[in-house]
Amino acid sequence: MTRPGPTEVGAAELSADDAATAPLWRAVQALRLVTLLYAVGQQIASVQYYQNQQLSWVLIAVMAMWSGASAFMLSQWHFPDVARLRSWVVIGDHVVVIALIASTRLVADYGWYHGHQTLPTTLWVANAVVSAAILRGPLAGVLSGLLIAALIVTVREQWGQDVWADATAPVLVSIGLALGLAANTARRAQGQLERAVRLTAAAEERERLAREVHDGVLQVLSYIKRRGNEIGGPTEELALRAAEQEVALRVLISEQGRHRDTGGADVDLRPLLTVHATPSVFVSTPGEPVRVGRWMAGEIAAAVANALSNVALHAGPDAKAYVLLEDTGDELIISVRDDGVGIAPGRLEEAEAEGRMGVSRSIIGRIETLGGTAVLLTEEAGGVGFGTEWELRVPRSGGVA
Repeated sequence: MTRPGPTEVGAAELSADDAATAPLWRAVQALRLVTLLYAVGQQIASVQYYQNQQLSWVLIAVMAMWSGASAFMLSQWHFPDVARLRSWVVIGDHVVVIALIASTRLVADYGWYHGHQTLPTTLWVANAVVSAAILRGPLAGVLSGLLIAALIVTVREQWGQDVWADATAPVLVSIGLALGLAANTARRAQGQLERAVRLTAAAEERERLAREVHDGVLQVLSYIKRRGNEIGGPTEELALRAAEQEVALRVLISEQGRHRDTGGADVDLRPLLTVHATPSVFVSTPGEPVRVGRWMAGEIAAAVANALSNVALHAGPDAKAYVLLEDTGDELIISVRDDGVGIAPGRLEEAEAEGRMGVSRSIIGRIETLGGTAVLLTEEAGGVGFGTEWELRVPRSGGVA
């Protein structure tokens, strides 16, 4: 029974590094085969010029066996500690390469090795550089290339003027740098993909939870609040507690996951507002997505949630609230209006002076942090009047994305 390859392994079974670099490791195995065939061909063409031809074939056999063994070990995706295994294979790569390069003097004389490639060709020894670059990044790739190039020059005794005419060092260093950068880029891309998948899953879960809570718990709490106020007497306290829990639950839903990620990914603001819709709260949003930075969306949603909590607690049992979202392109305008009993003139200032900073911090503070403004319009209704209206204006360039 054969082991599944990296393309057959589920994403959950591979680490982030494995998933990112799997295509590069597969390409390395193909490179090993191609460079091995080239090295064998070069051996066939050069063996007649060697002093110790039998030893040269033994060394080529060692090179072939190591190529097969290393390719097999690097393809073990289910190994318990694949990172450590790869580290040992890369170290082994360098040991074998260094030993084979040094053995060139055992099979050929100065007249040959000074003007030709070492026993393992430059193409084959590049496998060690490539593996180091993929495993540890561009710095490891460059250092590996410099080490092997210096050894080749030393064995061939080309530290004179000949060294500047030889392309071995530039080629090996360039390979190490390029593959190391490619590996790091692949890891960053994989990390971004995994974060996007997690954010999408979290958003879908929040929406599912919001639907279930809205269809069940919130409606029950709203019913208890309404019936308690209608019946009066001892049930009024129960109605008050139900109202408080309803408000707290709505705020929790709107803020859930808001601090999980403060990255630059944009989100649609509309679902964060429509989650508040109930028989007594009407939410109107544009037909097209209103995409803003995640942090900005969370702050706006929290401010709206707090404005609605004030409506539920202070506007009266029969009050209705209306949330309207407008996107002008340059700024967002969110209004939260109710038809309740209104707020007495100067009441907010009195509350702030008494140390009650709920409105100041939860609504005004949040919007001002985004570079916007929050204006409260109110009038004592006397049972018939205007109620209250929050007008929140947030520039699209405000805050931190």
